[in-house]
Amino acid sequence: MKEAGIGTYILFQETYHKENYEALHPTGPKSNYAYHTEAMDRAMEGGIDDVGVGVLFGLNTYRYDFTGLLMHAEHLEARFGVGPHTISVPRICSADDIDAGDFPNAISDEIFSKIVAVIRIAVPYTGMIISTRESQESRKKVLELGISQISGGSRTSVGGYAERELPENNSAQFDVSDTRTLDEVVNWLLDLGHIPSFCTACYREGRTGDRFMSLVKSGQIANCCAPNALMTLKEYLEDYTRKKGLKLIEKETEHIPNPKIREIAIRNLKAIAEGKRDFRL
Repeated sequence: MKEAGIGTYILFQETYHKENYEALHPTGPKSNYAYHTEAMDRAMEGGIDDVGVGVLFGLNTYRYDFTGLLMHAEHLEARFGVGPHTISVPRICSADDIDAGDFPNAISDEIFSKIVAVIRIAVPYTGMIISTRESQESRKKVLELGISQISGGSRTSVGGYAERELPENNSAQFDVSDTRTLDEVVNWLLDLGHIPSFCTACYREGRTGDRFMSLVKSGQIANCCAPNALMTLKEYLEDYTRKKGLKLIEKETEHIPNPKIREIAIRNLKAIAEGKRDFRL
């Protein structure tokens, strides 16, 4: 995977509680708890320096899995000097043949919000991901508490992005609560005052592992993330014509800390308007 140019290696633990894990995975390639739990170590030993972790809250008591998640992040920092690039926070939600009410450890919106807030405080450098299994209202709340990456227009069925699936052939992994299109999500984020970013520059520039962490922990990442976010948003808006976003780009460009970086961003933004693409710092 490293030779193929993988960006971030993401694997969910599902639950750190060994007995519950083994009960949920009695057979198959995922049944070995220790092997699964140590996957991040093997990935980093193999040269992958960016990893993403997560649990499925509701499979065990949230306090146990929350603690396990933070301990895992601490372990990666202690052993490799690099913590998780991302932390995902999915929770048990109803699906075609699953009722969240059947899970006694399923968590409330209030607890979910607290988990997001405390992870943001405990692991300030990480990107936090929330999926469309959460409702629009739920996503809006946790965006203010620490979530930095969300999806839009998601489909969880097999081959769902290639063609729509008939209801009788439903293979969705879980029910999607936020069914808005990407365009609707982008406009919603703009209305909320957020900057929708489509940036993948760090992966493509090799700014991963300790190189990424040094920028994040020093705060210098703002001189990469801010202009890259605005430039990728500009590309999206130029391609799909969104006046609202163009006004936001003009406003936020002035907030880039480094004057020289700001000048480069402005120059690149003008070039994007002229039809050029794929700028990054």
